[in-house]
Amino acid sequence: MRPIIEYCTNNSGFGTDDIMNKLKENYDCEVYEYGCLTGCGMCYLSPYALFDGDTVEAETAEQLYDLIVKKIKEKEQNQAKE
Repeated sequence: MRPIIEYCTNNSGFGTDDIMNKLKENYDCEVYEYGCLTGCGMCYLSPYALFDGDTVEAETAEQLYDLIVKKIKEKEQNQAKE
């Protein structure tokens, strides 16, 4: 199953929209943009996204990208073992 990555448009000030576009172009994943992820203010604190429903956050958008890529690769490895 393809990873599902969700992000908040209010978080795009950190550059999350750019990294979500990179993820769409470079990985087999589903990326969804929402006006709000009901994180109650998280979008104003740091770059974050939901990866298969779990919150992933980092200090910069590029660090967030790297964390998501790592999670994608881990998921692919786990699926290959099954």
